[in-house]
Amino acid sequence: MANHVSESLPERTFQYQSSLPPLPVPSLEISLLKYLNAVQPFASEKEFKATVDTVNKFQEGVGKELHQKLLQRAKTKKNWLEEWWLDSAYLEVRVPSQLNVNFGGPAPYLEHCWPPEEGTHLQRASISTWHTLQYWNLIRTERLAPQKSGKTPLDMDQFRMLFSTCKVPGVKKDTIRNYFKTEREGPCPSHLVVMCRGRFFTFDAVCDGQILTPPELLRQLSYVSECCEGEPEGDGVSALTSEERTRWAKAREHLISIDPHNNTILETIQSSLFVISLDETKPYSTPDNYTNVTLEALTGNPTIRWGDKSYNSIVFADGTFGSTCDHAPYDAMVLVSMCWYLDQQIKATEGKWKGSEAVRSIPPPEELVFTVDKKVLSDISHAKQQYLKSTQDLQVVCYAFTAFGKATIKQKKLHPDTFVQLAMQLAYYRMHKAPGSCYETAMTRKYYHGRTETMRPCTKEAVNWCTAMMDPTCNVSVCMRKAMLLAFHKHNKLMAEAQEGKGFDRHLFGLYLIAREEGRPIPELFMDPLYAKSGGGGNFVLSSSLVGYTTVLGAVAPMVHHGYGFFYRIRDDRIVVSISAWKSCRQTDAATLFNNFSSSLHEMLHLATTSQL
Repeated sequence: MANHVSESLPERTFQYQSSLPPLPVPSLEISLLKYLNAVQPFASEKEFKATVDTVNKFQEGVGKELHQKLLQRAKTKKNWLEEWWLDSAYLEVRVPSQLNVNFGGPAPYLEHCWPPEEGTHLQRASISTWHTLQYWNLIRTERLAPQKSGKTPLDMDQFRMLFSTCKVPGVKKDTIRNYFKTEREGPCPSHLVVMCRGRFFTFDAVCDGQILTPPELLRQLSYVSECCEGEPEGDGVSALTSEERTRWAKAREHLISIDPHNNTILETIQSSLFVISLDETKPYSTPDNYTNVTLEALTGNPTIRWGDKSYNSIVFADGTFGSTCDHAPYDAMVLVSMCWYLDQQIKATEGKWKGSEAVRSIPPPEELVFTVDKKVLSDISHAKQQYLKSTQDLQVVCYAFTAFGKATIKQKKLHPDTFVQLAMQLAYYRMHKAPGSCYETAMTRKYYHGRTETMRPCTKEAVNWCTAMMDPTCNVSVCMRKAMLLAFHKHNKLMAEAQEGKGFDRHLFGLYLIAREEGRPIPELFMDPLYAKSGGGGNFVLSSSLVGYTTVLGAVAPMVHHGYGFFYRIRDDRIVVSISAWKSCRQTDAATLFNNFSSSLHEMLHLATTSQL
């Protein structure tokens, strides 16, 4: 009987954390073999032979020593990669985060009950904020069901980072401050920060132990909006968060030195649940073309977003929504999980509040006013100029491909994600007449504090298939079909291995870091031209990610100047893609890549249909 009772209790959000297995260290031999396979598509025979020699030398010599040290580290840490990854991928990076690291995206509500409509934004914002606070409460009370892959529980640690979290710049290295606690751990912040026209306001989202209702939230947001109407803009201190990291760190130190109260305001922003940005732009968008709202979320006004905050909810004046988030504390799937929850709740209630209209007597929002001097104002102006220059260079398109989606692809017994990835490879190959080094996110959350591994979709098999598709002498049904199936098979195998912690990129990266930490010379392997040419060291030309099978989409800037960001979501009847490129690069164009991608999808479906796969 007792056993029966325990089974019916709901699972707690973080209950499996202590029982998750440690992140494995792959075998050196297998990692190096995979690395050789991955660089082959980018090498001439001569280059490849040289790389094989370099790899063999590494495997027998310094690589062996470094690998032993990595195994030692893995004995003392449940996740040997965690700190290293956070530091190298995020905290030590000095380029401005807001455009190069953050991810942003459009909210999907315009597809159902909230099409663009002026005069609705505050009403809608109060409802979406209320649902967001419900989600915060689910995590706080540990009632959010732990996510699983089949029956295997996944690491949920990143969900602690969604609320009350902020990155703080340092001169050499940033830090993450997380003020969140579950109910069992104790009290935690419950205030929100609202930004409007370069000004900051704060209010508590909880009153007498109760989350404010939408009518109460509406009153607070209207108060902020009315305060800013017809008034001059604020100083826009938040633009500093869009600056190069060391510059921002020094500007922040100066800001605190002028007046200790400035530090109190910074603490208030950092510890707030999240930031609500009241944005005056009207980035009109439709379910088939999300370009404007996606671009605006990613590159919009820096004086009303706190770029280091783990979540900025952006409310546009035409009643559409977006978000921008710092990538350091968590990966996009955390935000996707919450936004999918919001979308389902808003859809279920038709975007209306059906509860009481009563508004308790709550203190109005308090304005947070920084003390600034000439230097701060000049720092802000410099930050704005640098931000404007870089955002004007970013091209983003976000379109829906509506001819077919997951349902049709699955009918052909093909994996939808692999289908999209190969279509992207073919589109790139057509445009650039060469294979493009490609990164696809693989998640390693089966392991303790696991985040991501690199999966490299540009395989020999994929390139062979692209060449076959471009070869006029190739017999359609036999040669192309066979090549396509081989490419599919290889992709699925590599993805499955990466999710099991058997990728090679993070492993090699770990070996590189040990050499660096010990002050050894950088091993030859990492200096090899093919290392960077195949994408190593963050040089991937295509930076891609399946955001999921929900209605939620995001966008990122390309990793390299001649590259693309390529995020996509797959629904039963459509595939929605956001592609970014730098305008200053003559070779790349996001819209052309999308058009080629659409043709590739049609061709692949045709191939799968005529050849009776």
